[in-house]
Amino acid sequence: MFRFLMVMTISSTIGLQAWMMLFNNFAVEQVHLSGEQVGMIQSVREIPGFLTFVAVFVMMVIREHRLSAISIVTLGAGLALTGFFPSYAGLMATTVVMSFGFHYYETTNQSLTLQYFDKYQSPMVFGRLRSIAAASSIGIGIFVFLISHFLSFRSTYLTIGGLIAAAGLWAFTRNPVDKNIISQHKKMIFRKKYWLFYFLTFMAGARRQIFMAFAVLLLVRKFEFSVQEVTALFVINNVINYFLSPMVGKCIVRFGERKILSLEYLSLIFIFLAYAVVDSKLLVSFLYILDHIFFNFAIAIRTYFQKVGDPKDIAPSMAVGFTINHIAAVFLPALGGILWMVDYRIPFLAGAGMSIISLIAVQKIRVPAAT
Repeated sequence: MFRFLMVMTISSTIGLQAWMMLFNNFAVEQVHLSGEQVGMIQSVREIPGFLTFVAVFVMMVIREHRLSAISIVTLGAGLALTGFFPSYAGLMATTVVMSFGFHYYETTNQSLTLQYFDKYQSPMVFGRLRSIAAASSIGIGIFVFLISHFLSFRSTYLTIGGLIAAAGLWAFTRNPVDKNIISQHKKMIFRKKYWLFYFLTFMAGARRQIFMAFAVLLLVRKFEFSVQEVTALFVINNVINYFLSPMVGKCIVRFGERKILSLEYLSLIFIFLAYAVVDSKLLVSFLYILDHIFFNFAIAIRTYFQKVGDPKDIAPSMAVGFTINHIAAVFLPALGGILWMVDYRIPFLAGAGMSIISLIAVQKIRVPAAT
């Protein structure tokens, strides 16, 4: 199962990173979108994430690892088609296709990891997969950096998307299932005792959207980063995370989820405030790198659930959790895009406020550190 998840994670990471590296420049330089339109596309991109609860019903007829493979094929297809539709409506449509593939894979990835690895192993496995994802991001970052000098946006999207779809087709030849694994509930699960997991998941989704929708837009709009400079930042981020991610998993096991998440949210308060006032290109690059590093700490929300949840609830709860994670994502980028037009600092100040709320909430975690 680890080998299967590794290949699928590499494919998923390459697809998302390529999309993120190219999107803002493609939207601004080729499609000539406004900040409000970019925000709207970012919101629509999260609708498939909001609909991941449907995966529970899909898994009644399709096994979870098969759904992973289908999702990767869909991701690749959406990415490959992007360059052929350089319009507001076209970019929105291909983004939705790509997003369905990415979000449904991420749901099954989290679920399969928590099912196949125990509470001592899962933080390590999540960390290793994050490290592998970082290495994949480095590779695709270098690849995009080099080919962007020679290929058009259309050719770049088509090349990368085609390779990802091929990996998804390969996955159909694999059968990594262990018949001894506890069977999962084939229905929606929503329990009162999981309220803190739901809340932290919701807030993490809101925070993530501010980073994904507006941090890169800040780099491109205010500081006029080129596609090569944005790509270089992605590579730097992932060189750091290649070494850091396994350490995060070890720290979760040693110190526990509450301390790890507290460090994340405390740091994010200052990072978001700094985004709103910084005028230095070098400093905003440093903030972007720090912001990206703290994404790794979100592993602790899922490992917290593994420690307090029923093993049979993992698959449906990860699907429900992904939906909750994307409730804010459906409207926040569009709302943030409108507020951006008033003052670009408002989305970042909102991020600082959400980080304060998350820091308070995470103190409710009472799971002791693993020993």
